[in-house]
Amino acid sequence: MHDLVKESVDDMDAALELRKSKKSVVDIVDAVSELKTEEAMKLGMNFKRFPLGCDLTEILVGTCASDLTKQDLIGNCILTNMIGASIHVCAYAFADIAEAYGMRGIEILKEIRSVTDVPLDIDHFGMYGPMRFPREITGCPGQCYLQGPPFVECPRGRIHLRLFDREKENLDEKEEWVKYAASLCINLIGEQGGEGHAASIREMKDVAALAREYGKGILAIMFVGEGYEDLIVGFEKALEMGADAFVLEAGPFNRSKNRLDSFAKAVAMARILVPGKVVATNGAYEDECRIGLRAGLNAIISGFPKNHHGYMCGYSPGTAKRGNFGVPRIIKIIQDEIKGNSTNVPAQRRELEAIARAIKVSGIGNLYPNKIGWSTVGDAHWVCVANSPVYERMNVTATAEDLSRDLGGASVALLGGRFTSWAIAKELDGVVDEIVISDVDPWVERVTIETLREGLKSDIVGANGNDQEASKQADNTIITSTFSDIAGMMAKKIPEAITLIPEIPGRAL
Repeated sequence: MHDLVKESVDDMDAALELRKSKKSVVDIVDAVSELKTEEAMKLGMNFKRFPLGCDLTEILVGTCASDLTKQDLIGNCILTNMIGASIHVCAYAFADIAEAYGMRGIEILKEIRSVTDVPLDIDHFGMYGPMRFPREITGCPGQCYLQGPPFVECPRGRIHLRLFDREKENLDEKEEWVKYAASLCINLIGEQGGEGHAASIREMKDVAALAREYGKGILAIMFVGEGYEDLIVGFEKALEMGADAFVLEAGPFNRSKNRLDSFAKAVAMARILVPGKVVATNGAYEDECRIGLRAGLNAIISGFPKNHHGYMCGYSPGTAKRGNFGVPRIIKIIQDEIKGNSTNVPAQRRELEAIARAIKVSGIGNLYPNKIGWSTVGDAHWVCVANSPVYERMNVTATAEDLSRDLGGASVALLGGRFTSWAIAKELDGVVDEIVISDVDPWVERVTIETLREGLKSDIVGANGNDQEASKQADNTIITSTFSDIAGMMAKKIPEAITLIPEIPGRAL
């Protein structure tokens, strides 16, 4: 395993073999720990490449704080919705704001949901529903972040105090919260030695089981700690509990002697191990954000002023304050470090709507965690978006099932080799004799062909990225991209092709 990890730094075929292989957490942590920092960063970026990992870079936005007005909370959520970012819901703050206006927590959640359609990622959720904390916690100014690492416990002696009586009062709305969620967060820091900062693992198991019962995503939050044993515990527990995405707490929760080396390597380890191919961070200082992005980080959780994610992310010791507005700073940091190609950096509403269309075309039954060959179709994002109103709102001209039922002929050309083409090919398998794959990216085309050959019976052939030639040799052609601008450009070049987006002219089924 160590040799394969080392080879995967410079060889994408080795990285593909590593992704397919069975691996233990200890082996991956050991192997990546032995790499140089630059090697670990390159490895992490390799595993951010489709289809080894999710290649989007995004922000999750904390919109709430216990002492916000209701108007400010709703305005924050609307603004987040306009840019197409997921809303990171600190459940205790929603409940606190609701209480201040004589409402129940679920009522304010419904009100937010009525004016937004992006995924709701719910954190600080426990055995009774939204956790509730005393004022010394909800109003914490973040001395540990301002002062700088490392800390074993809160410098003010704070522990994870809970107002259980207030939580129990609203137990009857617990499952209704889950119905509105796209994903639920489970905090594993208590298992890593940070008992004062997190709920018990027993309580987190309850939350994970509830998420699975309702088909929601699971985000596992763990800290970097000392950069070895702590990570092994976090990764193993996350996998044991069925987490889809990993969130690495940094800042004061990064207690390694070499903070940046350990953070970069933690991201690379997570990229290899995470089932849903999505790795995020919460609470990272600016230098950690930057090196993490270079190592393959997908997402950074930040926020509006007063929100505790807002004063953490993207700032540094001496500047990390609760009143900071973290989102603009994180956007600039992401754009400094990540160069966009066919997607916005960070991802915006364009990407959100494209994923929603792709899910609708592919069909829920074909998606993550279900596989074609060695790989799932889609990633943790697809679960979250499928549990959001934006998915219901999107329209497509045909689903993969429609195409398999209505298309005739001996061969079909699929223009685009991403996950949507995988699902369409799966549905066409056995219906047509030959499926031609064409993608502008040679790596995407090759890996798609290899994967489909492994999982399907129809002949799968490539077109070396030549869409026109692929179309000429097939009885029917389908433009599989669900990005309206890309699909529109392709439709102009091949007007006889079937398009999946209603606004794009194309041949009807």
